[in-house]
Amino acid sequence: MKVFLLKDVEKIGLSGEILKVRDGFALNFLIPRKLAVEITPENTHLYEHKVREVHHRKQVIESKTSMLAEKIGSLKLLLKRKIHDTGKLYGAIGANEVVDLLSGEGIKVAKNQVIFDKSIKELGSYEITIKLSNTLQPKCTLKIVAEQA
Repeated sequence: MKVFLLKDVEKIGLSGEILKVRDGFALNFLIPRKLAVEITPENTHLYEHKVREVHHRKQVIESKTSMLAEKIGSLKLLLKRKIHDTGKLYGAIGANEVVDLLSGEGIKVAKNQVIFDKSIKELGSYEITIKLSNTLQPKCTLKIVAEQA
């Protein structure tokens, strides 16, 4: 049976795809849970059109994301913090601070998209990964300098 997926189904497919699945799986699982709709000869044209729309929308989002990844990859962020006499920071740098710096550059990301290799507790330059998608993970440079009293 051919079905059009309305939502992502793990290990089956993504929303907006037309798949051929077994009749029992479609009738007993996918369709009752409103995860898919059966494709009949009457509605085939409608769902093929929807597949093209979803594909086009994904391409637009992908191109915008890749442009954002290039912008993030070229960024060099500067953060001034107070330090101890030993040269260590009073507190570790958090994802919220990086999100604030990026928003100052016109880039909106969530704090769960900011990935540190290790916690930042000293002065210096660090590479920070921004996870835009599973495949796009650009790195930007964050330089921590001492704040002048």
